[in-house]
Amino acid sequence: MSDDREIKFHDLTLKEGETLLEFPCDFPIKVMGLSCDEFEIAVIAIVNQHVDNLSEGALMMKPSKNGKYTAITITITAHSKLQLDNIYLDLTACEHVSIAL
Repeated sequence: MSDDREIKFHDLTLKEGETLLEFPCDFPIKVMGLSCDEFEIAVIAIVNQHVDNLSEGALMMKPSKNGKYTAITITITAHSKLQLDNIYLDLTACEHVSIAL
């Protein structure tokens, strides 16, 4: 029995500057680092440089099981890919940030 079905592949490659997001949109930024006041202050300060108003409840913090690390999730209203790129560039350049997702 032969299978005459044709399989079509679509090119899903994004060109430079393109994104699958539609702006404005709610966007969670997840950041992890060693648990300390400096980490929390730095992350909030960096996001505040790029976001006009963080809504109440936008920030959630969760310590690791042993308390050595903290994960911070900040949900923002993102207005552009450039805005998100700049936030991630600043977060990853911060000495207190281990990972930004």
